[in-house]
Order: sequence, then structure tokens, then C-alpha cells
Amino acid sequence: MLEIWKKLEFLYPTYVLGIVSIGYICGELGHYLIGVTSKAVAEDLHFGDIACQLNKTDLLLSEVPVLCATANDSDTCLSYNINGTPYCEWNYNGLGLDYQILAGPSFIAVFTIVGVLMGYLADKFNRVRMLAVSTVVFGIAIILSGAVKEYWQLVLLRMVMAAGESACNPLATGILSDIFPEDKRALVMSVFNWGIYGGYGIAFPVGRYVPPINAWGLGWRVTYYGAGIVACILALLTWFTLKEPARTTIAEGDEQEGSGHKRFTIWNVIADPRVILLCLAASIRHCGGMCFAYNCDLYYQAYFPDYDLGWWLFAMTIIIGSIGVVVGGIVSDKIVAKMGIRSRCVVLAVSQIISTPAEMWFGILFAMLVEIVPLHVRSTSVGVFLFVMNNIGGNLPIAVEPVSKALGYRESLYIFYAGCYGLSSIMFLLTTFLIEGPKKNTPEPKKELSGVDNVVFAGDDTNLPTITALVRNSKIGETESSRL
Repeated sequence: MLEIWKKLEFLYPTYVLGIVSIGYICGELGHYLIGVTSKAVAEDLHFGDIACQLNKTDLLLSEVPVLCATANDSDTCLSYNINGTPYCEWNYNGLGLDYQILAGPSFIAVFTIVGVLMGYLADKFNRVRMLAVSTVVFGIAIILSGAVKEYWQLVLLRMVMAAGESACNPLATGILSDIFPEDKRALVMSVFNWGIYGGYGIAFPVGRYVPPINAWGLGWRVTYYGAGIVACILALLTWFTLKEPARTTIAEGDEQEGSGHKRFTIWNVIADPRVILLCLAASIRHCGGMCFAYNCDLYYQAYFPDYDLGWWLFAMTIIIGSIGVVVGGIVSDKIVAKMGIRSRCVVLAVSQIISTPAEMWFGILFAMLVEIVPLHVRSTSVGVFLFVMNNIGGNLPIAVEPVSKALGYRESLYIFYAGCYGLSSIMFLLTTFLIEGPKKNTPEPKKELSGVDNVVFAGDDTNLPTITALVRNSKIGETESSRL
């Protein structure tokens, strides 16, 4: 039995990557489910705005004589009909200030603050155990989110969910960077951080098509139960099947410390121009990604109302995102040996311009970050980095609303979605010039020897008698003659 396990040891790193990645997907699924199920949840818990909207008939918006959105009161809304059959309803639409607080600030505020704390603790304690506990925390919070009866309960559980999920990235990043070598690091980090888009993509079909089935009479609640239960199972697998890896030295800062330089602290990392520019570029790119996440469903409803794009959005995120993860990770890992860490910045810049494999960016970003910060503050650095990136990138999308009123909804997305992609590409490219290239192996200088070259003497010639030997032999001869 032990021989079989030894033969399968080479699969362990892949197994670790699979466990932590699927756990992260479950956390992100619980995070983004509210964006897809908000209308059903609002109708059940009674929060947010009430508006006139198309009811559950089979009519398309192009077939109705008057759009429901034009009605400002319930009487007018219910008066719209076709052949005596009302096609509008006056009900909660899942939007409004209550929804914005639920989806954004209540989650982001806790996520960013606790993430810094978890990053600091990850540099001090067992990361595998901490990751397992954190996964249990957000798993239970997701399950309980499906059992709430009041709006405030859901807000509180979203905060608990954020606290648990905030540990996933700094903990898993440290674990994976210690298990996988440099030539695979970007691909591994891309696969793990793809969990954000995996969870978001899965949320579309799960949130749209599972609640109408009304399994066991639970409606939207069953989606939260399912995601939470899977997360708890993965937490058990993390605790009992993963082991804490040895912390390895991979960063430039570690080499400098080993050479007698002053010990780096988290404040040195924060003040590093490379980290500052990299963080600003990542924040702007994250803003573009969040604009897509928060507005793509609303955008298609506004401009393409007669198309059900749930599966298309799922396929776009999962399939195209997967291609980007694999291509970006492999390309980054292949050229990093030639150009050094700066090559990852080049791949980031090019990918944001092309935008097809753009979802590779998260993994390459954190692969580069762990390579330029010292070992003893690696997880803390990831936590601080996420704190800044999520606060800037997660809150900037709020500006879409006022800009859309001034310029138009589509035009505002040009700025905050496509514009942020382009600007982040330029900033990633500028970061390249702050990062050193690969270190050249300089040959050792040849030693210049002075004096007589004795290489020509070989064999028995090296055993020629010396003066000391002659003296010693003469003394031995005198002793022997005295005995006689």
C-alpha cells in the first residue's frame, strides 16, 4: 500500500491545486450569487426598490405595446395589458440602495480588512489549518444565507462570508508558491485565481435556472445550501489531506537579506516603487473587471432584452477564461527564464490590450508579487495588496451610475470597463522598467599564477629527493652505524 502511495506522490501538487481552487470557486459562487438571485431574494425578504416590470408571461419586450418601465405607480403598471391580460407587475426588482449595500460595501469592507490580518497570521502559523477553518466559516455562512428571514440577517452573514473568504488568496498563494517551482508558478496562480471568474460564471446558470425549479419548495435558497455544503466538504479535505509545505525562498528580497542587507519589513514592501505601480495598475484593472461583473447582466437586459444570455455568459467566462488562464500562464512561465520577472509584466500588458486571454491577469500578477517580496512577509504582502486593490477597484464602479446619467449607460462602460483595461495595460508596461531583468551568470576570473609551471613533472619525477629527505636519511644511517 505504501508503495502505491509513493508512486502517486507526483500527483500531490496537482491535488493541492485542485482542492484549494475548487474551494475558492465555492466562495466566489456564494459571493456573486446575490447578483443573480437578488430579485427573488428581494421579493422574499422585502428589501430594495419596487418598480413596474414584465411579469412571468412568455411575452418579449418587443411584443408589448408599452414598456412596463414607463409606469411610475402600481395602478398604471397593472393597467397595461394585451387583450385584457396584464403583462406587468408592481414588485421588488432586486435593485436599490439596500442591494448596493448588500452586494458591495458590506462584503468589501470586511473582506479587505480581515484579508490583511489573515495575511499577517499566515506568515506566523500553519496555513493549511487556517485555510480549512476559513473555508468552514464561509461555507457555513453561505448555508445560513439560504435560511435567513430578514434583510439584516443576510447583511450580517455576507460580512461573515467575506471574513472567511478573505483568507483564501493570501493563504493559498503562499502554499502554492512553496509547492510549485518557478517555471510553473504563473500557470498555477492563474488556475487558482480563475476561481473568481469560475464562481462568477457558474453563478449565472445556477442563479437563473435553479430557483425556478423550486426543488423541495426552497426556490432560491437551495442554491446557497448547495454551494455551502460543497465548501464544507472541501474544508474537511483541506484539513485531513493537505500538509503544510516548507517555506521556500523565491524572492529577490530574500537573496538581498541573505547577502547581508538590512532585513525587509512590510513597510519596505509597501514603499517599493515596483509594488506601488503594480498595485495601482491592478486596482484599475480590477475596476474594469468589477464593472463587467456588476453591469453585464443589466447591460444585456437594457440593450438586448429579448435574449436569454445566461448560458452564453457562463460559457464566455468559463471557456474563454480557461483558455486565457492556460495560455497566459504557459507563456509567462516560458519567457520568465529569458527576461526575468519583468516578463510577467509584459504578458500582463499585452493581454489587457488583446483582452481575449485577459482573465489570465490575476494569476500572473500574484506570481510576480510573491517573486519580488521577501519570504517572511509574503502572505502579509498579498493581504495588503488585496486590501488596496479591492478598496480602489471594488468601489470605483460606483461612479458608473452618475457618469451614465451624464453621458449614457453604454458610454460609461466604455470608460470604466474598456478604458480601465487599456489604462491598466499601459501601467503594467511601465512597471516592467522598474523590475530587474534576469541575472547573468558571470564566469569566475582566471587565476594568474606566477613562478615556475610544474605541470610538466609527472609520474616518478614528482618523487625526486629533497634536501630534508637527504638529511633525514643521513641521520638514520648514523644511528644504525652507532648500533654496530
